[in-house]
Amino acid sequence: MNKTMELVRPDLPHLAGPMPGPKARAIIERDSRVVSSSYTRGYPLVAERGEGAIVQDVDGNRFLDFNAGIAVVATGHCHPRVVEAIQKQAARLIHMSGTDFYYEEMVTLAEKLAEIAPGAVERCVSFGNSGAEAVEGCIKLARYATGREKIIAFFGSFHGRTMGALSLTARKAVQRAGFGPLIPGVVHAPYPNCYRCPFGKEPESCATECVKFIEDTLLKTIAPANETAAIVVEPVQGEGGYIVPPRKFMDELARLAKQNGILLVFDEVQCGMGRTGKMWAADHFDAVPDIMAVAKGIASGMPLGATVARATLMTWPPGAHASTFGGNPVACAAALATIALLEEGLVENAARMGAHLRERMLDWPTRFPMVGDVRGLGLMIGIELVRDQGTKEKAPEIRDRVVNLAFERGLLVLGAGDNTIRLCPPLVITRDQCDFAIDTLEQCLQTVMAHG
Repeated sequence: MNKTMELVRPDLPHLAGPMPGPKARAIIERDSRVVSSSYTRGYPLVAERGEGAIVQDVDGNRFLDFNAGIAVVATGHCHPRVVEAIQKQAARLIHMSGTDFYYEEMVTLAEKLAEIAPGAVERCVSFGNSGAEAVEGCIKLARYATGREKIIAFFGSFHGRTMGALSLTARKAVQRAGFGPLIPGVVHAPYPNCYRCPFGKEPESCATECVKFIEDTLLKTIAPANETAAIVVEPVQGEGGYIVPPRKFMDELARLAKQNGILLVFDEVQCGMGRTGKMWAADHFDAVPDIMAVAKGIASGMPLGATVARATLMTWPPGAHASTFGGNPVACAAALATIALLEEGLVENAARMGAHLRERMLDWPTRFPMVGDVRGLGLMIGIELVRDQGTKEKAPEIRDRVVNLAFERGLLVLGAGDNTIRLCPPLVITRDQCDFAIDTLEQCLQTVMAHG
């Protein structure tokens, strides 16, 4: 892009030189000496600043961010209203620990989360700093409220890396390897992936089989109903590959939980806060969880997590559960500004732009033999890549190649699952930016196809 076009279109990528550039290389070298080797970096992006859906690196290269900081910056990078809210709050009160004292920002945010949570039921809120902490709160509350210890989660799920959340996580062996024993009492069931039914069924029957496995196997063997506190589920599975379950799975899961006095816990950490084109992924299924974990997009990049539960459940005594930094005043201010922006139009924009993206990708399985499935809700879209559409053999190396080719063209995407590309841009994304992303991904797929 020439300088004239750069001035005209600051909303699109501009690559100033080879990547990584000299500044990026120097920082990456410093990073390798002092930062944990457990971090996964797919490509050498060294971010310096961000605005909206655009991220600029330290060497002046400008990228279109279809990661949103891993589905975190719902309102885009550095939204002016969020920045203003942060600055005003930081100048007035940065910290006072809401676990020991009171301040209005925490109360106001708790009221707002209770108001917008799924279902017309009274809610109470406990705050933490992350999705993992929110999930930990769900685990502890479910066990406390029911007096039961066992928890059912799903294969392919990712709920976090703290010990409780990790015990629910069943995504990759490396995430659990070497950290055992994890917390006892957690068992897993298959998640309804209609493209890859774990029971070899057709889509119209697969979801029923997944619930039947819980009902006929788990509850009758290793997780009896009178010992099971909760079923923890992602309404749309995130790290497992952006998998959208059928409506009847959620209906049957709710029935099963209610009949057996088991709490239904939704992990809305990645799929919540407007990402799916509704405020909550649960809203697509008219589902009302008993407890819900919220984080990522809740505060546009500030560290915040929340456990939102029926008020009748959150009756634990003082000292039972708390977090020194959870519900920090600055993070609460950012969250309130974020929710206001979502309600004023960004959720609707997520629905519109997501529909546009999926419409443009409808024919991809026909045009590109390595595209097996395109799925998603709103701006939470997965593109599954395979070696052969008939056998559905997974193609992780093709996925990784496309991800890196996209980076080289100024588009930031990441993988999910073994072989899926995830699209989770900020909810401020425009139609032109969506078209750039699709055009770029098509170029990458064509390049891969041309080279066998």
